[in-house]
Amino acid sequence: MEITIKGDKEFDDIPSLKSKALRINLNENIYGTFAEIGAGQETCRHFFRAGGASGTIAKAMSAYDKDFSDAIYGIEDDRRYVTEARLRKMLSHEMSLMEKRITRDKHPNKIFFTYANTVATIDFAKKFKGHGWVGIKYQVESGGGYNEIILHVRFKETDARLQQETLGALGTNLIYGAFYKYNEPKKLLRYLYDHLDKDQLEIDTINFSGPVFKDVDNRLMSLQLVKNGMTDAVMFGPDGNNVLPAKVLYKKNILALRGSFRPVTKVNMAMYEKSYEMFIKENKVNADKTEVVFEITLSNLRAEGEIDEQDFMDRADLLCSLGQSVMISNFQEYYKVVEYFSSYTKARMGLAMGVNNLIDIFDEKYYRHLSGGILEAFGKLFFKDLKVYLYPMLDPETGELINSKNLKVYPRMKELYKFFKYNGKVIDIEDYDTSIMSIFSREILQKIENGDRGWEDMLPEGTADLIKDYRLFGYTRKPLKSITIKKRTVKK
Repeated sequence: MEITIKGDKEFDDIPSLKSKALRINLNENIYGTFAEIGAGQETCRHFFRAGGASGTIAKAMSAYDKDFSDAIYGIEDDRRYVTEARLRKMLSHEMSLMEKRITRDKHPNKIFFTYANTVATIDFAKKFKGHGWVGIKYQVESGGGYNEIILHVRFKETDARLQQETLGALGTNLIYGAFYKYNEPKKLLRYLYDHLDKDQLEIDTINFSGPVFKDVDNRLMSLQLVKNGMTDAVMFGPDGNNVLPAKVLYKKNILALRGSFRPVTKVNMAMYEKSYEMFIKENKVNADKTEVVFEITLSNLRAEGEIDEQDFMDRADLLCSLGQSVMISNFQEYYKVVEYFSSYTKARMGLAMGVNNLIDIFDEKYYRHLSGGILEAFGKLFFKDLKVYLYPMLDPETGELINSKNLKVYPRMKELYKFFKYNGKVIDIEDYDTSIMSIFSREILQKIENGDRGWEDMLPEGTADLIKDYRLFGYTRKPLKSITIKKRTVKK
């Protein structure tokens, strides 16, 4: 019996990397290959050093030369190597070889796996810190179906050797978690950072697939990445699937709309449509290279306490059904959103917002944590060719139309606001509909929860039917997997 002493506290006993590798090595049935490109054979090294690797490692390889790599896995259409498509080809090819070369009649109890990564570490000039795709394809029982866990990482360290060591630890955690934590995907995510710090790397995309993950919704897993501080933002495409932010935003013009979208209203869509029409008319803005992003911050998701994951799914489903890309972020301040976008593109950016949002931007209390205060924040917010497209509102007391010309910011901020207004950084949306300006998401939500009538006409076409059909927002909800939404395309 284990000895305990009065005053002992419970804590998670995290196995060492050696213990994780050794546990897998000592299992006589787990057998597979390692294929690592771009940062050495760092994950495989942990298994070789742990001991007993001969019973686990069928093959370890690193096709560094591009011609060799192309000869083995084929040539990508975009001629790139650090891509998800490349990783998937590596996993499929290596698993195919396993199936061909290790016969089931000779090894009836073997559980096959293939671990692969394709990575670019920091460059010599230390301008690009590096990133990569990491994945595992594996079985949990002999002859069973294959499961996959695929993720994208961004390195934060500024030394190639340290990045290699970080990759080795991550890979070991992934393989161990795939076999021994697959029944708890949320915990598996957290365990990826065992013996690692969030200052070492960022995981910004992850996808689970296969029989053991049939009930896993990858969007909820992405939400966990943001909740756990593993990344600042994740994105979903109009089809509702996870997408890599870099792939969507790279060198694009970006128009962003922030809100709770609980639910999305006619005002939200009018703001989007009118601001988009103005944005694509700007100089150097090409409609074919423009991405519209509907952003929900975690502060909005936490509006009523702990995050309601089903509520999150409801909002994402509604926005995606309207043909929009959705971003979930940790950014409370607008300037952080702009900084994030700037890491992917140098093209023009726009923010569409209502009057109340703009007034909040000029509130100093949001910038007390910055040494330069509001001036530092505004320097980051407006240093690019960013413009704010302002949708007017009706004063609830007087009925007066409020826009950029007559809105009232905090007295100390008046001159600062005039500066940005005079320099064309704040532009009014002139084409508006006063009949919908009294629509507010919170009031619609209250009507839905109370079972009231009359809220349907306040939402975009078809949205009310979705809410009723799938019993979203306060209705008795159907099981997650029973919901299939027909996507609607919004002409841009």
